[in-house]
Amino acid sequence: MEIPFTVEARPDTGLENPKLGMWLFLASEVMLFGALFSSYILLRTGASSWPIQSQEVNVVVGTVNTMILITSSVTMVMAWASLKMDNFKNFRIYLMSTIFLALVFLIVKIFWEYIPKFHHGHYPSTNTFYALYYTMTGLHGLHILGGILINAYFLIPGSKMWKKDRKRFTNRIELAGLYWHFVDLVWIFLFPTLYLL
Repeated sequence: MEIPFTVEARPDTGLENPKLGMWLFLASEVMLFGALFSSYILLRTGASSWPIQSQEVNVVVGTVNTMILITSSVTMVMAWASLKMDNFKNFRIYLMSTIFLALVFLIVKIFWEYIPKFHHGHYPSTNTFYALYYTMTGLHGLHILGGILINAYFLIPGSKMWKKDRKRFTNRIELAGLYWHFVDLVWIFLFPTLYLL
C-alpha cells in the first residue's frame, strides 16, 4: 500500500505524511545517539580513572565548530523562509551557505582535531575515552556528510521541483531542515559531554 504525498495535515496525527515520517526517523536517531551517550556515562562513572578531557581535546576548536553549526542552522531556516516568501535566489544563497558551513565543520574536525590526535598517537584503541570520542564524533560526522548530500541534491538537481510544485519543494526543504537541526542538536550535546565535563 502506497502512502500518498500530501502537504495537508492528517486528521489523526495533525502532521503531513512526510513530516510524520521524518519525526519517526529522528526518533530512531535519538535512540542511536541516546545509546552512545548512555554508554559514555556508564563507562565514565564506572571507571577508576578518566583522562582530564581539557588536556585530551581542543576546547577552542570545539567551540569554533559549535558556532559554525549554530550558524548553519540559521542559514537553513533562512533557506526555508526564503522559499515561503517565493524568493528562490535567496534560498540558493542560504542553502549554499549551509553546505559551505557544514564542509568547514568537517574540515576543521579532520585537520585540527583528528589528524593532530593521530600524530600524537591517540587512536580509538588508546583508551576508553578515545574509543567513545571517535565513535560519537565520527558518527556525527557521517550525519553531517549525509546532510551535505541531501542539501546538495536540493540545491542542484532537486531544485527543478520548484518550477513544478513549489509547495511540495518547500515542504521537502522543511524536512531537510528538521534533519539538519537534529544533527546540530546532537553536537550541542556532544560538545559539553566530550569537551567540557
